Amino acid sequence: MSEKTNRIAFQGEPGANSDTACRNVYPTMEPLPRPTFEDAFNAVETGKADLAMIPIENTIAGRVADIHYLLPESKLHIVGEYFLPIHFQLMVLPGVARSEIKTVHSHIHALGQCRKYIRKNNWKPMVAGDTAGAAKLVAEKQDRSMAALAPILAAELYGLDILEENVEDTERNVTRFVVLSKGKNWADRAVNNSRMMTTFVFRVRNVPAALYKAMGGFATNGVNMTKLESYQLGGEFTATQFYADIEGHPDDAHVARALEELRFFSREVRILGVYEANEYREKVSGAY
Repeated sequence: MSEKTNRIAFQGEPGANSDTACRNVYPTMEPLPRPTFEDAFNAVETGKADLAMIPIENTIAGRVADIHYLLPESKLHIVGEYFLPIHFQLMVLPGVARSEIKTVHSHIHALGQCRKYIRKNNWKPMVAGDTAGAAKLVAEKQDRSMAALAPILAAELYGLDILEENVEDTERNVTRFVVLSKGKNWADRAVNNSRMMTTFVFRVRNVPAALYKAMGGFATNGVNMTKLESYQLGGEFTATQFYADIEGHPDDAHVARALEELRFFSREVRILGVYEANEYREKVSGAY
């Protein structure tokens, strides 16, 4: 058995939203920044980190497409989830006035989530690899005409001034993260009678109405499906894989019956994780 590292990997530079999520959920673990999502996955797979904190969807930008391809192909399992309200701060070099700003740098999703704010100020949006990386770039370039849109943690790490706080276009900006582990540490059904979630991917058989029939088991057994998404495999329109989140545990009788019916109409069903639902779900009536 490999030794624990007490590290949790994330994609991006120190100070990114993923870094904040790591510190919020696992304050005693060391955040391990990785350049790409694939590198973050690999850190866990090779034992350089115990866990990975990976964004999977955002209320404004939608799903993080890379993850839906990487997760099913990896050897990792979902062991938890976390919802982080997203806020962007306008940050500049110390002493820079708002009138000096000409370009604003951030991740493409962040620029989209602050689109109205940027247009109102007639600044030129510039895409960076991630939000914290944009703050790091501003600090390194020492160009007074550059600003960054990034989390407050990035300003602290890179010595920047915050000119304006929470400049996102909407308050309902939340990112859902999943926590990944190499071990199949699926939560027990009996854990404090907690609300449980199960995530899986599947491919239906090539027969008429296969998807409709496969989904029927969830309806007839009263299983709430909070997410269902499809995406193409191998660049072919005919090879479709589905990603789904449901409420409940595979050991629950009604969930077991629904999954049994799903398997009957599917070529492949693979459970990616069984974990406790985050308390955020209780704050928003129904599914996220």
